[in-house]
Amino acid sequence: MNFNTKVIHGGQHHESATGSVNVPVFLTSTFAQKSPGVHSGYEYSRAANPTRQALEDSLASIENGARGLAFGSGLAAIDCVLKLLNPGDEVVAVDDLYGGTYRMFTRLFEKYQLKFTFVNFDDVSKIADVITDKTKLIWVETPTNPLMKLVDIKAVVEIVKGKDILVAVDNTFATPYLQRPIDLGADIVMHSATKYLGGHSDVIAGALIAKDAELGEKLHFIQFASGGILGPHDSYLVLRGIKTLALRVQRHSENGMAVAKYLESHPAVAQVIYPGLESHPQYELAKAQMKDFGGMVSFTFKSGKKEDAIKFLEKVRVFTLAESLGGVESLANHPALMTHASIPAEKRAELGITDDLVRLSVGIEDAEDLIADLEKAFS
Repeated sequence: MNFNTKVIHGGQHHESATGSVNVPVFLTSTFAQKSPGVHSGYEYSRAANPTRQALEDSLASIENGARGLAFGSGLAAIDCVLKLLNPGDEVVAVDDLYGGTYRMFTRLFEKYQLKFTFVNFDDVSKIADVITDKTKLIWVETPTNPLMKLVDIKAVVEIVKGKDILVAVDNTFATPYLQRPIDLGADIVMHSATKYLGGHSDVIAGALIAKDAELGEKLHFIQFASGGILGPHDSYLVLRGIKTLALRVQRHSENGMAVAKYLESHPAVAQVIYPGLESHPQYELAKAQMKDFGGMVSFTFKSGKKEDAIKFLEKVRVFTLAESLGGVESLANHPALMTHASIPAEKRAELGITDDLVRLSVGIEDAEDLIADLEKAFS
């Protein structure tokens, strides 16, 4: 199947008892057995639930993986990946990453003797410089949050080729419509399914997709044993969201480009960070690795003042000042005070997350209305 067909039919089957076109929401914790240990494939909903299974099959299909798993949040999915590791293992991670991921790495898992090294992946050769015989995982975001840096996934995979090192990619910003890391050699794909996969700001969810069945089974055991599963109703919502993913992300990308070009020409704006602009330092990589450029845009002010960013954010009306991203509605965010506040100020400064940086999640409204709203906010 091609992608637009996969999001609707990939891994899906009509419900066998009634022929229901949509998978029912199986609100049950347990399942009847014919004899002890003899059942229909479902015993207890923490292990497997038919609604969650339908979502997990869809996730595997759209990412071209062997196994999909659905979690109660994106952070629960990341937690599952880190539990593949043992005390003393080392992780090499991109330096510009989501604040919640950084918080989990440094404030939770470091105390269990995992070591995290943060590297600027603009030059992927730097990864080789920090790999040791204890390195077991490379953690990638591309595009990164919030500075929209790109990572050459193929190049990262080539660096660890032949080594006992997993490559995991947070594909939340790009979505499988724009970029499929497993096709580029990655072992694990992670999504905050709260964002574009769900797409309507009405669910908190996470997802993992494993490249091969053996790794998928290891991750499933951790999911089952740790219990961070996604409930059946939320699974239904994400599955419903996936069915319109291609249409939505296409519109997000069209509007993202329109907003980025508008901002690039605005006299109050110093820098616009969007992979689809020729001014982006990794524009050629974006064209090679992504189908289109998505709806996430970041920018800074010529004044460099935090006050100007706050004033701007207080005046938007079509855009909503809120955390999160990827919904049909446009959102505006101040990373230093909101999504990335858990990253120490000196670390933010080192990365380039300045106090005048604004991150926009451009929705699927009419682009003219979005640009008019931005114009008023600048005035």
